[in-house]
Amino acid sequence: MEEEQGKVDEVEEAVSEVDGLKLEKESLVRELKSRDAAIARLEKALVDKDGEMTTMKQGLDDSKRMLDEIGKSLPQAVSAYRELAVQANPGLPAEMVKGNTIDEINESLKCARAIVDKVRQEMDTEAARVRVPAGAPQRVPLDLSALSPREKIQYAIGGSSS
Repeated sequence: MEEEQGKVDEVEEAVSEVDGLKLEKESLVRELKSRDAAIARLEKALVDKDGEMTTMKQGLDDSKRMLDEIGKSLPQAVSAYRELAVQANPGLPAEMVKGNTIDEINESLKCARAIVDKVRQEMDTEAARVRVPAGAPQRVPLDLSALSPREKIQYAIGGSSS
C-alpha cells in the first residue's frame, strides 16, 4: 500500500507538474502573441516610414529640380530687374547701375542717385554763382554825342563815313 501511495503521490506530482507546465505554456503563448502583435505593429510602422521617406525623397528631388530651374533663370531675372531699374530712373546713367544680384543693383542705384544728386547740387551752385539774366540785354541808344554833325547824318541814312 505504501507502494501504491508512493505511486499515487508520484502521479499527483506529475499531474501537478504537467499543470504547471500547461500554465507556463499558456503564459509563453500569450507572451509570443503579444510579441507577434508588437512585431506586426513595428513592421507596419516601418512600412509607413519607408513610404514617408520615399515621398520626402521625391519632394526633395522636385525641390532640387525647381532650385536648378530658378538658378538658371536667376541671371535673366536680375538682368530684367536691372533694365526696369534703369527705365524707372531715367535721370541716372545706365552704366552706373550694375550688379549680379538684386541687392547689388539696389546698392548701385543708391550710389548712382547720390552721385547724380551731388553733381546736380554742384551744378546748381555753379549756375547760381555765374547767373546770366534771361533774355537779351536791354537796348540802350548809342551815344552819338561824340560824332560830328556830318557823321550823325551819315549814321542816320545808313552810310559809312569817308
